[in-house]
Amino acid sequence: MRIAYVTETYPPEINGVSLTAERSVAHLRNAGHAVQLVRPRQPGEAARRDADEWRCAGARIPMYPDLRYGLAVPAGLRALWRDTGLPELVHVATPGPLGWAALRAARALGLPSSADFRTNFHAYCGHYGLGLLEPVVFGYLRRLHAMADCNFVPTPELQRQLAARGFERLQVLGRGVDARRFTPDKRDLRLRSDWNAGPDHRVLLHVGRLAPEKNPALALQTFERLAARRPGLRMVVVGDGPLRESLERAHPAVRFVGMQTGTALARHYASADVFLFPSLTDTFGNVTLEALASGLAVAAFDTGAAGQHVRDGASGCLAPPCQGLAAADAFLDAATRALDASAPDGLLRMEARLAATQADWAGVQRRFEQHLAQLAAAGGALPRYAALA
Repeated sequence: MRIAYVTETYPPEINGVSLTAERSVAHLRNAGHAVQLVRPRQPGEAARRDADEWRCAGARIPMYPDLRYGLAVPAGLRALWRDTGLPELVHVATPGPLGWAALRAARALGLPSSADFRTNFHAYCGHYGLGLLEPVVFGYLRRLHAMADCNFVPTPELQRQLAARGFERLQVLGRGVDARRFTPDKRDLRLRSDWNAGPDHRVLLHVGRLAPEKNPALALQTFERLAARRPGLRMVVVGDGPLRESLERAHPAVRFVGMQTGTALARHYASADVFLFPSLTDTFGNVTLEALASGLAVAAFDTGAAGQHVRDGASGCLAPPCQGLAAADAFLDAATRALDASAPDGLLRMEARLAATQADWAGVQRRFEQHLAQLAAAGGALPRYAALA
C-alpha cells in the first residue's frame, strides 16, 4: 500500500502520541508499505517535500509551547499528492488543522481515510479556564472524525462514550508496551541511592507531562498524605511542563528529575515501587503500561489503560473515577493499597508484569496494518454522515 500518515506531533517531540506515531510509521515501512509522513517542520529542521516526507509550516500551540500544529490547506495536500503520487489511504493521527485539511483533501480526491481519537482535547478546556469552549471543541472533533471512513479508539470504554455522543465507524485498537525495554531487570540500586532510598524504603513514582489536565498535583498531594502516616517514603517525578516550577516549590521533599527517555526512563520505572497515575483525561495513558511492565504496584483511576489492563487488587489498585474531594480520597485509598502490596517480590507486582506482557506492540501494529489494508481494499466505500461541515 501507499499510505499518507499525517500527524502534528512526531519525534523529536516526546509524548505518547508522537512515539506511537513513530512506531506505527516504522512498522508500516518495515512491512513493505510506502509511507509518506506528513508533519509540521520543527525549528531548525530543513524543509522537505517528497514521496517519503512533507514537512509543512507550523506554529506553536498556545497551551503547549513545546508542541506545534501544522499549517496546511486541502488544496496544498491535493497538490502534494498529485506531485508525489496519490496514496491509496490517508491516515490522520492527530485532530489539528493539518489533520482536518488532510481529511478534506482525501474526500475531494475520493481516497479512503482513517483517523485516531487519541486525546480528549475538549476535556482540557476546563483546566485552562476555557470551560465555555468545551462544546465547541467537542463539536469540532465530531465533525473531523465524521470525515473519516474509520476511527480508531484505544479502549471499549471510549468507544461506548463516543458512540453515545454521535461518533460513528469506531474501531477499538489498543496500545502496546515494549516489555523488553520496560522490565524489573532494569532496577538500579545506584539510582535509588541517588534518591536517598535504601532497601527498606518505598519509592513512589509519577511519570508524565506536568500540566493541569494530567492532574499531577493529586499524585503529590497523595504522597504528602501517605508520608505523614508512613515516614521514610520517597517520591520521584519524571517529566516536565508548565506546572513544574510551582510543584517543586510546593513539594520540596519530592525529587523532580525532568524528562527521561530510553534506557534512563526504564531505569527510573524499575527502580521505584509504586506508580501514581491520577489523570482522568487520558484516553489511554501509555505510561500505565510501562509501569506495569516494570513491575510496579500501580494506583490509578479505573479508566483508560488502567481500566483495561489492571485487575483491582490483583495486578494493581483502582479508584472509581470521580471529582473533587471524593477523587482525592478514592485515589488515596488506591495508593494506600498499592503501597501495602509493593514488596518487590510481592504477588501484585508479579501480576502487574504479567498483565503488561499480554499487551504486545507487535500484535497491535499488525492489527492496525490489517485494518488499513481492509479499508484501502474497500475503497472507502463505508457509510458516511449525511452532511459534513
